[in-house]
Amino acid sequence: MSTVKPTVLASLLSIRLGEASLDEVLSRIVAVSKEALDGVDDVSITLVRADKPYTASYTGPLALDADELQYERGYGPCIDAGVSGTVLLIPDMKEETRWPDYASAVIPRGVRASLSIPLPLQTELVGALNCYSRAPSTFDGVIDLGVELASYVAVAVSNAYVQSESARLAEDMAAAMRSRAVIEQAKGMIMAQNRCDAETAFEILRKASMGRNVKLREVAADMVQRVSIV
Repeated sequence: MSTVKPTVLASLLSIRLGEASLDEVLSRIVAVSKEALDGVDDVSITLVRADKPYTASYTGPLALDADELQYERGYGPCIDAGVSGTVLLIPDMKEETRWPDYASAVIPRGVRASLSIPLPLQTELVGALNCYSRAPSTFDGVIDLGVELASYVAVAVSNAYVQSESARLAEDMAAAMRSRAVIEQAKGMIMAQNRCDAETAFEILRKASMGRNVKLREVAADMVQRVSIV
């Protein structure tokens, strides 16, 4: 069983996940993977979100071409590995029967073998670490090591996903607070103008929103802006 060599492990551990962008981290990981896996000519990382696959990082055109040929079809080992969570090995594209049209298209691009390893992600994202070779029957001895490397990719992607989702949530909360503030301002103006309570003022705003077919906060913001201009 293959394990991560000390030199490879040192290279992976030197990648500071919190001090670089996801693009930079994944670029370093695919470069390390290419060097660590015997017989690999190019490496890529496929991510799939909302059924839309894309190549997040790659070491060369061989991998990118092979990935994009699959995206055009909507299926192939790199997509299917991520979605199914199954390691998918193609020892020889000339003998491949599961994706024959893809195999016949990728052989002229120089790809004779591929290995796609699912990323152990715990988010709505799925993906795979993809290895491509110009020679057939090259990946039998590197699958276990590839699985270990895929776990490092998953950690980097998961961290970036959590950070982006946290940032999005914070922005959504800030936007909600801004909306609430302007609505409260508009309610105060209506209460002063109509000598009514807060519930009645809100109902006036709500009816104005429905009558104009615009969002409540937009009606409120327009009212506040018009008064401030006066």
